[in-house]
Parts: sequence; structure tokens; C-alpha cells
Amino acid sequence: MELHDKDREILPVVIIGNGPSGICLSYLLSGYTPYLSPGASHPNPLLHSKLVEQPHLSLLEQDLEYLCEGLEGRSSNPVAVLFDSLLLPDSDFGLDHTSPLEWRYEPERAISHLVLGKGSPGGAWHAMEGSMLTLSLANWMELPGLKLKDWMKDKRRNVRNDRATPAEIASYYQHYVSQMSLEQNFACGTTVTAVTRQPGDQDGSPPCWRVTGLQRREGEELGDGSAVSEEEPFSLLAHNVVLATGTHDIPARLGVEGESLRFVCHSFWELEAAIARGELDQSSDPVLVVGAGLTAADAVLAAHHLNTPIYHAFRRSVADPGLIFNQLPKLLYPEYHKVHQMMTRQQHQPTPPPQEQSQNVDRLSTASSRSSYTGYLSFPCHRVVAFRPNGKCVLESDSGQQTVVQVSKALVLIGAHPNLAFLEDNGRRLGVDPSEPITCRRNPIEVDPFTNKVAAADGPGLYAMGPLVGENFVRFLKGGALAIASDLAKRQREGWTDGDKRRNSKICDLDS
Repeated sequence: MELHDKDREILPVVIIGNGPSGICLSYLLSGYTPYLSPGASHPNPLLHSKLVEQPHLSLLEQDLEYLCEGLEGRSSNPVAVLFDSLLLPDSDFGLDHTSPLEWRYEPERAISHLVLGKGSPGGAWHAMEGSMLTLSLANWMELPGLKLKDWMKDKRRNVRNDRATPAEIASYYQHYVSQMSLEQNFACGTTVTAVTRQPGDQDGSPPCWRVTGLQRREGEELGDGSAVSEEEPFSLLAHNVVLATGTHDIPARLGVEGESLRFVCHSFWELEAAIARGELDQSSDPVLVVGAGLTAADAVLAAHHLNTPIYHAFRRSVADPGLIFNQLPKLLYPEYHKVHQMMTRQQHQPTPPPQEQSQNVDRLSTASSRSSYTGYLSFPCHRVVAFRPNGKCVLESDSGQQTVVQVSKALVLIGAHPNLAFLEDNGRRLGVDPSEPITCRRNPIEVDPFTNKVAAADGPGLYAMGPLVGENFVRFLKGGALAIASDLAKRQREGWTDGDKRRNSKICDLDS
């Protein structure tokens, strides 16, 4: 879709981000409407009794706050818990109840919108390593209206542990956009550079949002068949803007001395590239993995598969209930349970020399020879103090004891930050704590829990969803799509303001 001529109208909705968040919202805004299926029941009797009070109304027309009352789940977002419960009833208990919802295509309910994304629909899933299994069960990754299991049947024979690879999920999301005929709403190859609030004009034009950026286009074809890529500026006006960019853009950094040295990496893919180049094997100096999340665990598994020695440093205790490994069922996630066993059984035991402040660890010499996890040593409750040009890393325990390790590579895998450079001060003032940068876990964007409106926005019509508001699992980010679509539908039903009515013949205005 070409954007250079879109500045002649005010669009009702612009969604920034074409990952699963943006795709799901596009589906709901395209006229696909959820209803309680006739004769259906929900295993939660309280929720079922509320649903049958007005079965003729779609979910978008009902009081979401009322439906959310009394529900509990694995998300702090009440609408996310509600929608997850309706799409996958009792899935946390391993049950496979049929959803009580039915989806009806009602094009008269559609709200015109545009979805902007840097790459193909699916967002960051296209950049993820293709062989690892997703954390979530396959059906938790699916979007409304298209069962992932059904789509995967012809893709591969065996579905191990009912989980899929990121490559399969990315392909599913791209297929979903096509299958649901959403392509006309998507403008790929776009990079947003600014989102600002525009005041109303003297002619009565209402205030709105301006979204500017660059759209990549394939230019003149060269003799070898390739084409020159060009970027053309665009500028859009919108009554409503939805931030759905995710948080995989900027790897988090430790902020310590030497972190920019060549042997220090900040993504799993750099480890993959080093393995592909043959730089790591069992004779290499150890790889230092910093972090205790799932990406760090994937790095441990990849290096361990090559028999490459591993040091693993992380800030928490292995028994910390907040550690992700202590929250995963062992039967569903055997590989991550294995990493947790390694972290627990192969811990560094400090024996400080009498007259020195730090000690050197030589090639995993402190690892127990009795363990089945040879070549691995964990450093719980440790932080990195510095990286040295000679490949040495200084680790410090909570008690202040320093340990120096010699490594071939260091992988700092401690999460990522969203790229909100298109907002003033990277959107910092939109966070729960305006003094801190936006992060999906510690400082998400503050929104109304039942509409996903951004609390500190410059004006009405700014929403946020997905990881930006702390929802890191696909199964729960769909709740943000429901909340936003419901709020937009409500504002549409309530009619327009006086200023909007004068423009209603030319545009579809959703600003109230």
C-alpha cells in the first residue's frame, strides 16, 4: 500500500506495529465480531451467568469491566484474563474446552484502519531463530478465527510437546493476514519517525494525531535482477493511534566498563553466527552467558550442544519464585527444566584467597567432576562488574566477592527495550514511572485497564497494547485488542461531536 497520498484525509485509526497485537486488532476492526454461541456454556458459572444475560449483544457491546469481575488468571490485565478465558477456557489446567464464542463477519461494524510495520506481518517473529520451540503451547499462539493446529497439520508430521517453532508461528501470522483478507489494511516496509498531536484548525477541523515516517519501495531494477531500495517520506493524520510495536528492538545493556568490546554480544543471533563460522567448540575458552531468562537458557543449550564450556551469571537465586524456570511445568518444558537443573547443581563455590580481593576461575576448575553437566558453571546472585580487552570478565557476588573468568565470548541476554524514538523523549513520560525508560516488565506504558487508553497522552485517541503494557505472551495480548476495539466501537455508537458532524460526509471520525 502506497502512503504518499494518504495525508489528504484523516484516518480513523493507525496502528504502529504489525506483530500479533496489530494483527489481532485489525481482525476485530475489520468487522469480525465475537458473540456467545447459541447453546454454548462456559465452565466458569459466574462468567456464564453474565454472558447469558444479553446473548444478543456482541462482546464488543457489553460492559467488559462487569464481565471481568471475579475472574483470576495469569495476567494482571483484567480484559486479557477475560478474553483468554473465553477463547481458551480452563487452558491453565490442561483442559481443552471448546470456546463459547462464535465469530460473525459483520462488515457494517468495520472501522477503517491502517497497520504500519517494518517487515512482513508477524513482526519480530520473522527475526527469531527458527528451530527453537516457543515457550507457549501452540494453541496459545493462535489468533481468533484460525486454529493453529489445523493450519500446522500439513506443515509437519510431529508436533513435539504441542509447541511450535518461531518460524512456523511467523508463517502462521503472515498466512492469517491473507486468510482473513486483511492485506488492504497493512502497509509494510514502513518506519515511523514521529507521532505528534496536531491542534485543530480555524476552519473547524478537529485536533488529531500526525504520524510521519519512511516507506521502503523497490526502485529501478539492476542488470543482475536485483532492485534498488528507496525510502519515500509519508505523513498521515489519524484520530486514533495505537502503539503496538513490541519490545524486541533494542537489546538491554549492563552499562559496565568494556561492554562495547568485540567479544561482548547482545543477541542470541550473534551466538548462532559464531557457531556457524566454526568459532566455538569444546576446545574454546568458555562462553559467558549473562541473564536468567529464556533467551539466555536457549544460549546455554546451544553452547552445551557443541560441548563448548559455559559460565552462566545471573542476579537472582536459583530458588527465586520469580525466576521463569520456577514457573514452567517440567513435562511441557524439559529443555528449560534441564537448564534449571544445571543452574542449581553446578553452582560456583567461592573460596576467597586469604590476601586477595578476587579469585580467578580457570577453565571451570571449580565445577564438580561428579556432575553430569560437565563444562558448565553457574554464578547465581552475581553481576558483571567489567569486561577486559584480554577476554577476562570480572563478576561480583551479592556479598562483594569478585571472581575473574577468562572467556571467548560474552552474551549479555537480559531483555530488550522498545524503540519509541518516534515519541518525545522515547515515550518516557507515558510509563508507570515517568522518570524511567519504558520497559515491558519493570516500567510499561500506563493505560486504562478496560480501554487501553494511554493515561498520560497529549490528547484523546492514543492507545497502547501488547508488550508495551506488560503483556509478553500472545495469549494475553489479545485482550488489549478486545479492549481497544470495544472502546472504539462504543465511541462510534455514541455518535460524533458537533465539529465532527460537519466533516462526517468526508471522513469517518472516531474522536469523541
